[in-house]
Amino acid sequence: MHISQRKLQIEWGDCDPAGIVFYPRYFAWFDASTANHFASVGLPKPELIARYGVVGFPMVDTQGRFYIPSKFGDEVTIETSITGFGKSSFDVHHRLLRGDKLAVEGFEKRVLVKRADDGEGIKSVQVPDEIRTLFQ
Repeated sequence: MHISQRKLQIEWGDCDPAGIVFYPRYFAWFDASTANHFASVGLPKPELIARYGVVGFPMVDTQGRFYIPSKFGDEVTIETSITGFGKSSFDVHHRLLRGDKLAVEGFEKRVLVKRADDGEGIKSVQVPDEIRTLFQ
């Protein structure tokens, strides 16, 4: 299983009045980490869109587990992996580490989609075998 990493410095604007990271920021970082994960195997999002005629991989389910808080000035590392594939979906696992301590885990279910045939909305498409192979 391929694991990518991204380092972040916690900024003042990431924090709530208590001085700790405001929880929605984690989900924004996890979203960016999913795109980074695709880029880490040579498939940045613009290329994914052009090569497969898709519009992206929207999230259909998400969950977070918060263990220890992070604060302004902390440097964190996000480790991302795809833990499984369905026909058109895939499961993403994020681990946000502060040093060697697990601070937050994020879980996403995403679906590969293209524009609907009528031009309105989106519809799921099968994940190509080539993409599955990239993450093994």
